[in-house]
Formats: sequence, C-alpha cells, structure tokens
Amino acid sequence: MNVIGLIRELTPPFIWAIAKRVFKRIPKENESSQRQILKGRFFCPVCGNNVVRFEPLPLYYEQMQEKYPSEQPQFLGEMMNTHAYLCPHCHASDRDRLYAMYMSKKFEGINKSNNLSEIAFLDFAPSSGLQQFVKKYDFIKYRSADLYMEGVDDKVDIVDMNIYKDNQFDVLLCSHVLEHIKNDKKAMSELYRVLKIGGWGIVVVPINLGLENDFEDEKYTSEEDRWKYFGQNDHVRAYSKKGFVSKLESVGFKVQQYGMDYFGMAEFERCGIHPRSVLYVVSK
Repeated sequence: MNVIGLIRELTPPFIWAIAKRVFKRIPKENESSQRQILKGRFFCPVCGNNVVRFEPLPLYYEQMQEKYPSEQPQFLGEMMNTHAYLCPHCHASDRDRLYAMYMSKKFEGINKSNNLSEIAFLDFAPSSGLQQFVKKYDFIKYRSADLYMEGVDDKVDIVDMNIYKDNQFDVLLCSHVLEHIKNDKKAMSELYRVLKIGGWGIVVVPINLGLENDFEDEKYTSEEDRWKYFGQNDHVRAYSKKGFVSKLESVGFKVQQYGMDYFGMAEFERCGIHPRSVLYVVSK
C-alpha cells in the first residue's frame, strides 16, 4: 500500500470527505485568480481595453518569407512585435498602440490647458482603430487622406498635395506609407510644407536595423523580388535607420526618437511593444 492509501485507511471517512472538498476548491480559486491576473495583464491604449493576450503577426507574412527568402540581412524590423502584433478587440497593431501611447500624453496636456484651441490633424492611410482614438478628442479637427483607400476625406497624392495650403495642419500622422512611394523625398517635402511652424507629426516606416543605408533598385518590380529585397510585394525600398532620419532632416524636419527609455519598460510590456521599438516624431 502506498503512502496516500495508508493515510486514507487511517483517516476517518468524514474527515477524508471534508479534506477532499477543501482540496477540490483550491485549484478553482487559483484558476479564478489567474484569470483575473491575465485579464489585466496587457492593455490596448487605442481602444482602452484590458487584454489577456495580443494576437501574433498573421501567418501570411511568415509564409511569404518562406516562399521568397529575403536577400537582405536577416533582422527583424525595428518596430515589430511578431508575437504580440494585434489587439484582439480593435485590431490595432503594435505600432498603432505606440502612437496612441504618445498621443495620449500630448493630447492630455492640451486637454488640461486653459487655452484650448482646435487642432488640425491630417492622417494618411488611416487605420480604423487609431482613427477612432484620435476622433474622440473634441478639440481635434480631423481629416483622413489617401490616393486609393475608400472612405477617406480626401483622395490625394502624397507627393503633390495641392489641395492643402502651406502650414495648414498642427499635427500629422504618416505611418507605413513612404515605403510604397517612389519619390519619398518629394513626399517628405510635401509633409513638411503642409505642417504648421511649431507643429509636429509621427512619421514611421519599416526599418531594417541590419542595413547601413537604404536599399532600392528600380529593376526589382516582380512580387518575388520585392518580397526578397524590400520585405513586401508592394514596397519599393528597404529603409535603414540612418537613411530614413537623414532624408527627413534633409527636407527641413527636426527629428526626435522616443523608445523604451521615454515610455518605460513596464508600459512597453503592458501595451505589447517590442523593447527595440522607436517612435519618430518630426517637428517644424
């Protein structure tokens, strides 16, 4: 007879029954506590929901990388959390969540100001979750823009935004657009032109930290080549950190970089942001 069996033989039946009920409840209580802990473990600053876990990068991208192995240095993007990519509630990507973290700080300061004024905001190729996040601020006069996307306020080519005046917008957001544009410096110049003096914007592209300089070549036009050399079939270049920042500065922008040191490691972890992620904020 084993030890458990011996203890059971020597224990009066009513005591054994009570013990079984007590021990049976303990795991359930622990499981409930664990569920409560998990419920508040992560947070999406775009939709404001607590998150048990963020969803990974869609399998499609891994399949394409396997089909068309990259010819560039094998290094994950600077701002890319493949294991915690999407919010399960609003489908905001990790980069959208980082933008919301920064804008929350900026807009809260404006909201508390006694001199509250209207903020003209221009959003290129908007994502639905982040669009709703921005629109919730009453003082923001919001406009969305894109050349091909349906449902935007303005159908506009980013390299020739003649429908907008010089110095028209206080804030702009241009996320993962420039890597699709052949003349990206012309697009950057237009962003600079329409931004007010004293205004600021978030301008972000996918950056390969394994590259010393931007890489582009007009001969690579096929789906296979663009996956191999630029990381996606509709990209026309692969950006390096140095190349991206120098291009922004060459058109007149001042560029600030905000990473984990600015936001804090705990906030990065809570919002599912990869530790090496960097936010690029331009000003005029």
